[in-house]
Amino acid sequence: MIGVGVVGYGYWGPNLARNIAAASGGRLVAVCDLLASRRECAGALYPGVALTGDYREVIANPAVDAVAIATPVSMHYELTMAALRAGKHVLVEKPLTTSSEQARRLRDEALRRRLVLLVDFTFLYAGAARKMRELIADESLGELCYYDAVRVNPGYYQSDMNVVWDLAVHDVSLMDFALPEKPVAVSATAACHSSDNIKSVAYLTFLFPGALLAHIHVNWFSPLKMRRTLIGCRNKLLAYDDLDACAKLKIFDMPALPREGSNGKSNGLGGEHCGNAIYAPALDTVEALQREVRHFFDCIEGRALPLTDAEMGVRIVTILEAVDASIEKNGAYVALESYSR
Repeated sequence: MIGVGVVGYGYWGPNLARNIAAASGGRLVAVCDLLASRRECAGALYPGVALTGDYREVIANPAVDAVAIATPVSMHYELTMAALRAGKHVLVEKPLTTSSEQARRLRDEALRRRLVLLVDFTFLYAGAARKMRELIADESLGELCYYDAVRVNPGYYQSDMNVVWDLAVHDVSLMDFALPEKPVAVSATAACHSSDNIKSVAYLTFLFPGALLAHIHVNWFSPLKMRRTLIGCRNKLLAYDDLDACAKLKIFDMPALPREGSNGKSNGLGGEHCGNAIYAPALDTVEALQREVRHFFDCIEGRALPLTDAEMGVRIVTILEAVDASIEKNGAYVALESYSR
């Protein structure tokens, strides 16, 4: 039985604790949070669990084999490194750290100590994301043409990160997870709509080696909530809407490309101009975080290799740094020469 301590019981910590307590093969041993009121809530739900305001007590607890970290990203490096040095496996919220240098240090420490360091890209454990990856991998959709995502979250301003690190990280990680090709450069622009100078709206464009183009729009400054992703391929279009309770993933026929006439000019579309929905594939309904926690335990027990490992965590942070660099350069393309070093 794997004993787990949760550090951070604010927004995401309760979800981690719930799934850890319910998962077979593990047990919730301790919960840490600076606020006494949050610790009291955890104690009421999980009698017998050790409660503390000091993360060092969780790490030092001999009954704790692994630590789940759900704190602001600025604390990830210190807490994760402390847990690894104490010989604990770690599940840490995304993004892994605030810099790629810190992320590489954590990756190297976990490798050196042969410990599992899993980054909590929960979205990638959902049925829709896994199905998208499966469909793209079998190549029946045809050549990848574009990736287009809109992620709008009304009024949820973060104090320790901009909208790119808060929202775009989901789509950047989905691209890394589902697409076989990797981007070679990124251009980004952003704007601030608050007094703290934190970017609240951003537009990201990624260039790939071939004709594939990716665009991501993220926005805190909107009264609407949207979670939509389009992956256009030569034969089919994958349309993902996370807010659609009935059919999150739909597959459409793609319009035929224009035919070239004898005079060298376009001769109109070779088929129907508008694609029609073919079907909505069945998706498994297992809660993504439940699947991730079980996967974490399997990795610790040696039954699986981490799906969202530290190497992926390094890649994503490296890309987010490049996005910030492009924003500072007013949208100039920044090369993504290497994801990890």
